[in-house]
Amino acid sequence: MGMPDAVIEEVRQRGDLVEIVGEHTRLKRAGRTFRGPCPLHGGEGPNFSVDPQKGFFHCFVCGEGGDIFAFPMKHLGMEFLDAVRYVAERAGVEIPDPQDTRPQVDPNQPLYNANAFAADWYRRQLDSDAGCVAREYLQKRGIGSDVVERFRLGWAPEAWTAFGDAARAQGIRNDQLLAVGLVKEPKQPGREPYDALRGRVIFPIEDVGGRVIAFGGRVLDDTVPKYLNSSDSLVYHKGQELYGLGWSRGAIRRAEAALVVEGYMDYVSLAAHGVANVVAPLGTALTAEQAERIARYAQRAILLYDSDKAGLRATFRSGDALLRAGVEVLVATLPEGEDPDSLVRSKGPEALKKYLNDAVDVLDRKIQILELRDFFGSIAGTRRAIDALIPTVRAASDELLRGVYLRRISEKTGVPQATLEREVADVPARDARPPQAPERRERREGRRTEDFGAPQPVKTRLGPERSLLLLLLRDDAWAERLARDVSPEDFRDPVYRTIYEGLLHMEGQRDAEGKWLESFPPEVQPVIEELRGSEEAADVAADKFFEDNLRSLLARPLEDRLREIDRELAVAPVEQYMQLILEQQEIRLSMKERNLPIQYGVTRQVLPQ
Repeated sequence: MGMPDAVIEEVRQRGDLVEIVGEHTRLKRAGRTFRGPCPLHGGEGPNFSVDPQKGFFHCFVCGEGGDIFAFPMKHLGMEFLDAVRYVAERAGVEIPDPQDTRPQVDPNQPLYNANAFAADWYRRQLDSDAGCVAREYLQKRGIGSDVVERFRLGWAPEAWTAFGDAARAQGIRNDQLLAVGLVKEPKQPGREPYDALRGRVIFPIEDVGGRVIAFGGRVLDDTVPKYLNSSDSLVYHKGQELYGLGWSRGAIRRAEAALVVEGYMDYVSLAAHGVANVVAPLGTALTAEQAERIARYAQRAILLYDSDKAGLRATFRSGDALLRAGVEVLVATLPEGEDPDSLVRSKGPEALKKYLNDAVDVLDRKIQILELRDFFGSIAGTRRAIDALIPTVRAASDELLRGVYLRRISEKTGVPQATLEREVADVPARDARPPQAPERRERREGRRTEDFGAPQPVKTRLGPERSLLLLLLRDDAWAERLARDVSPEDFRDPVYRTIYEGLLHMEGQRDAEGKWLESFPPEVQPVIEELRGSEEAADVAADKFFEDNLRSLLARPLEDRLREIDRELAVAPVEQYMQLILEQQEIRLSMKERNLPIQYGVTRQVLPQ
């Protein structure tokens, strides 16, 4: 039996050729098209072109081409109707097949059903008498009924088991509700699970096919945490999804730029005011997977995060992820106290356009901030500024852009570009160590690094990193304090760096059941468990322990430079000798003023009084 032309056309219109081809080869934007190796003949060069606007692909080597249905037919050997069904499944278009009497059972369908019921139930609560306070809140934020319907916004009442009771009455089992994080296990045995979301405006999270896969909830006041999000499940992986992508991907392609905002409310508010090319990560900063998804639709991204410390950290972490994905990254800076939501509500979308037009490259934004903080006014400050800028250079996958970045930093700091290139290559002199040193250390500890799936922290050299993580894993309040002065790049051990970066992403969302551990790579989870179970420093004064180790961590790059100066003094010509002595004195004076310790082995030249 055939298929109605109207259904085929709907699938063609809703299908995403770039996404479907992108499942089989790596595509990178090149102007208005995407280029990559041809999956049809196994090519290696970027000779395969996909034009999303025209809906066609073509290989300039083997000559194959066609539309969205031709690709699975040519590449996977499908018949036409099977190719339509293949595209329909990815586009979220349901096509009943009267000839197929076999039951098509998706093992995760009960989880999708539970989420669909939840979205519908939360939506009905918003229209109920109990949802009056939420409706008033949304109206004050400029969110009208049309936007509520479009994004299926809802309301979770304050009652502890209202949703769970309604779901169970519809035959949805507790294990299914628990699997998608809609309810949580009670602390007292014998009781029903309690609702995970209560007293919050609900934002259903959909995949690009329109299926509800998770939820976010926002409080109506300043209660902490402001947002609660579904944990990862069999149908939802937070690090891979982007809020609103299904709605916005067409607009992003047309604009050839993606506006990246911090959260659901910013996204919904901009969409309500006609700004359509927007996405939001489901956490503070973009992951590599999310950045890759954005790169499929646009070669440029404009970051619209808050300008407070947390927002700037998220901005630069997201910027680095996008640079690795080959995306040009700009940063728009809004007036102090404004966010995208408040700006468009008070002044309209035209006001936002001005700040988007004034957006600057992510490296230039870093330089602006360092200038405002007077980092370039001293030798030690310039050294720290370079340390802050180098990670962005390393993140740039485009070699030409990396060269532009290095020249910009060289012009700003006066450091020769060749020296910066060596720093980017991660072989600075201060990090050089005798090749036999790691071997001796490994034998002392009775094990070799390669015997383990993940690099092992070097406790003898990385005491401050381990000590600070002990505190952060005991109480996540320390993370906010540490993040004021320390970025993940300040951690030298790759395992500890991964743990610290992950804890910053948590932002107080660690659940008692320990599911938050699942968001970390498997290779670092044993290290986290070891740190959590450690009794080290359990009986010390936490504030002093934190401050001592923070100062030790902050002192390390300065100590390294002092050691390097000692080496340089031994061979420096006369014209450089006094310059090195002055730099040495300035660093030590700065460390004294900041009360930073100088460890054994660092030069002890007497400071002028």
